Amino acid sequence: MPKEIRRNIAIADKNPVVRTGLVDIITRDGRFTVTATVPNGTALLERMQAHPAEVEIAILGWALPDMTGGDILAELKRRRSPARAIVYTGEPGLDVLRRTIKAGAWGFMSKCDEPEVLMETISSVSHGRVSFPYVDMEAARNDPLDVLTMRERELLAALADGWSNLQIAARIGISRNTVKYHLKNLYDKLDVHNRAMAVALFMTQQSQQRDPR
Repeated sequence: MPKEIRRNIAIADKNPVVRTGLVDIITRDGRFTVTATVPNGTALLERMQAHPAEVEIAILGWALPDMTGGDILAELKRRRSPARAIVYTGEPGLDVLRRTIKAGAWGFMSKCDEPEVLMETISSVSHGRVSFPYVDMEAARNDPLDVLTMRERELLAALADGWSNLQIAARIGISRNTVKYHLKNLYDKLDVHNRAMAVALFMTQQSQQRDPR
């Protein structure tokens, strides 16, 4: 059998412990070479620009100090970079996953997954296969707001406008307790924990609808 090519990997994550752990896991596996570890997106993009052969696969944290994984994916697309990016994140919920898929990443990994799953993902991507293990792709592609009723959508829009529960109750003509009940159902459906997270998701969806790139 022909010898398998050792792909070069770069890692960008704000957490030095995560970077060290990834290097250790990948090095012990033996199939790949880690050529760079950096704490932010700017350093990664500069490294890829200066030494493109050293970054065939990029493992990206989503929330970097200077940009998101989505920003890096957009820049790689603009450059027509042949590098294959895998997002490796601890961000909860489906929002980051949806944005990762839409941005054209080759793979997606949760920091809760076992090292074996990480290496399987890297191996699949190295062989030219998109890898999103344990992901319900249909749920990931759907608009999360589709699960809301018209009343819940109305409440969410009011939250985004900065209305208080009392203002919402007066405007819609329901009690404050009913508002709280609807909001709890809304949070459960969107898999968020509070008003701020719900509004952030709503604003993200609105932005994507205006700019579907």
